[in-house]
Amino acid sequence: MANKILTVIFIVLAIAALVLTLRFLIGGDEDTWICDKEKGEWVKHGSPYAEKPAEPCGNNFQDNNNGVALNDSVRLVSPKSGDTISSPLIVKGEARGSWYFEASFPVKILNEKEEVLAAVPAQAGGDWMTENFVPFETEISFDAKGAKTGFLVLEKDNPSGLPENSAEVRIPVNFSETETITIRAYFNNSILDPEASCNKVFPVERKVAKTQAVARVALEELLKGPASVEKKCGFATSINPGVKINSLTIENGVARVDFDGEMERAVGGSCRVSAIRAQITETLKQFSTVNSVIMSVNGRTEDILQP
Repeated sequence: MANKILTVIFIVLAIAALVLTLRFLIGGDEDTWICDKEKGEWVKHGSPYAEKPAEPCGNNFQDNNNGVALNDSVRLVSPKSGDTISSPLIVKGEARGSWYFEASFPVKILNEKEEVLAAVPAQAGGDWMTENFVPFETEISFDAKGAKTGFLVLEKDNPSGLPENSAEVRIPVNFSETETITIRAYFNNSILDPEASCNKVFPVERKVAKTQAVARVALEELLKGPASVEKKCGFATSINPGVKINSLTIENGVARVDFDGEMERAVGGSCRVSAIRAQITETLKQFSTVNSVIMSVNGRTEDILQP
């Protein structure tokens, strides 16, 4: 009888040891990492033996838009990794509030050499002062310049400039054959106009991806200023760097363009003001739909760009 009892005890202990060993090796529901798909985070359950999973938590979010989690902070609806994209491209998804600063973060398109083809801010579609996910959507126009592959990059806005605060996610993309058009941006030129006539401006040609928003693209090219080779030919701009377009509408031959406050920062002197107005007006009037131009700054049309 004693031998039978010992045998039973031995079997029970052996089974218990086997169960513990298997649990140690493969884990279980009580001690593991669980994906909280709503938050896009891995949550510790019990005392898991394994390290926190490195892959993104949850491949899908908001089932109705079939988004993909790129990391713990960014989820992308479109485009998807490996997609073939063309200009203009709609980039849509959501990011945690900490990814934004002042309700935006940079979105860039790079070629395979990691040269920047285009960059725009993605604006938050809600209150960004939160740790929750906030939707974003932006449109970016680009010229692949013959590149066949590249990357879509979503950067965490990092006003501090400190490396430890920087982060980005990128997905590989393919570029479709993009049809281009030629537009003109108008600048002052010290060689063509040695007398510095202020309101006398001259065109430079730029090839851009074909788009219906061609007037806006032309203005964006103007705001970039002259390229290095153009500067060597005497071209110069009177517009402050970093100016952004708030809105542009064209109706009944009138183009109404609203700029942010950077347009009139530290701008003085009648010659410079005349040059700015001439650059913008002539750039927009190259299009047959524009006969006149009304400018504003943050909605104000009076007392702007005054000498």
